[in-house]
Amino acid sequence: MIIQVSPQAEQRLARQLGDQPGFFKLFYDTDSCGSDGITVLLILNERDSDDVSIDAGSLPFVINKQQQIYFESCLLLTPANRLHLFQLNSNSRSYGNNIKVVDLRDSANVKSESSEWFVG
Repeated sequence: MIIQVSPQAEQRLARQLGDQPGFFKLFYDTDSCGSDGITVLLILNERDSDDVSIDAGSLPFVINKQQQIYFESCLLLTPANRLHLFQLNSNSRSYGNNIKVVDLRDSANVKSESSEWFVG
């Protein structure tokens, strides 16, 4: 899987990552947002055992191998008009125009598949 990250999106994401270690996880959340689900970018301290790397240039990205079915193999991530939000598209569809970044690094022992957090 490849995510082409625009230079503007890369700058925003790098700022959100800051000096702390961590990585971005592409996550399709169906638990806290109704039946359709939404795409979210999580910032986590460590990978889950089922995570696989995504080629996203200089930024560290992963996805749960079971969630790969929700996304096409080549994606484009660009900044949305509103600060801290992003757009994720492929050649044939949009995965969201208001994708949030949720930083879970300060949430001790919270896994991305946990119900202890929500996008809300």
